[in-house]
Amino acid sequence: MTSIHAITASDHDEWKALWAGYLTFYDAEIADDVTEHTFGRIVDDAELHGAIARDEEGRAIGIVHWLTHAATWSTGSYCYLEDLFVAPDARGGGAGRALIAHVKGWAENHGSAKVYWLTQEGNDTARRLYDRVAVHTGYTHYQIAL
Repeated sequence: MTSIHAITASDHDEWKALWAGYLTFYDAEIADDVTEHTFGRIVDDAELHGAIARDEEGRAIGIVHWLTHAATWSTGSYCYLEDLFVAPDARGGGAGRALIAHVKGWAENHGSAKVYWLTQEGNDTARRLYDRVAVHTGYTHYQIAL
């Protein structure tokens, strides 16, 4: 059974290991000071929020981070699920689904109109889950680096 809890300062080392796995999966590099700043903002729980998934032995197996923002198409905020990662050896056991459900419940309790997220087109394993718990909107993501 997977348990989900808000990320606290005592989760730092386990969170950081999962964060590193997430960055490796996306072939991304984030400076250490940005990683530490991000963790602090998640623990502060004011603008960034986070939860950690643990297996029945208490081992940290997944993380999720989210934030809310104002929207022009709703009177409620939108909840953006920014990062979701489950350790490779724990995939398929329900942790990803539980982390998404946690964010959905949080968003409902905080008046958000919807939860949304992005993923890479080739992320087939995750997309199989996403197709079961959400609707693919057909939008394509663009960005400008600054």
